[in-house]
Amino acid sequence: MTPPQSPATRGRPRTITRERIVEAGIKMGLPSITFVGVAAALGVSHMALYKHVANLEALKSMVAEEIFTRWQIPQAEADQYSGLKDYMLVFATSVRVFVKAHPGLTPYVIRRLAATQPMLAKIDDHQSHIAQAYGLSKERARWLLATVAFHGIAVADTVYSVTGREPVLEAERAAEEAEMEAELEQGMHALIVGALVLLEQDAEKENLAKPAMS
Repeated sequence: MTPPQSPATRGRPRTITRERIVEAGIKMGLPSITFVGVAAALGVSHMALYKHVANLEALKSMVAEEIFTRWQIPQAEADQYSGLKDYMLVFATSVRVFVKAHPGLTPYVIRRLAATQPMLAKIDDHQSHIAQAYGLSKERARWLLATVAFHGIAVADTVYSVTGREPVLEAERAAEEAEMEAELEQGMHALIVGALVLLEQDAEKENLAKPAMS
């Protein structure tokens, strides 16, 4: 006679951590995130997830923050770029590629009130870095980077939203996207050139306004 087997013990409940939540959310993609979907990916109930995240908007904000903090913003290496214009063109391209890679992120990065403290800190650090690298005041660096980032994000979001919407052949979509990307890059080039001219004019006005040394 075989002895009765003891009932199988249940495994320990899966730990819900911020890292696991954001990884599941990033894999799912911001436009597709749901509480039930993230909970299922974590192997927990959606009610258990609610104990860690207040609501769907807070969940999306958490994922958006992690995506943004992982963004490798180009740094101003002295031997890599010939000047501020060259760097800003590279920065604008990085913005476009970043937006393309993360659909649904724009509302969380284009509005200052939607940005979290870690996101604002990353932006501030970058502005300080560019100000020091190119001999700009912090305010001028902030204006230049914010202007290029705002327009680059907004236009890139429009480009990729439009090209991905209509049910057309993949080859036609790719051709249209490439054409619109080229126009976007030309527009950003013009914006950067104009912004740098304005910075030079402002600097000249300040120099003229300074009292002559006695």
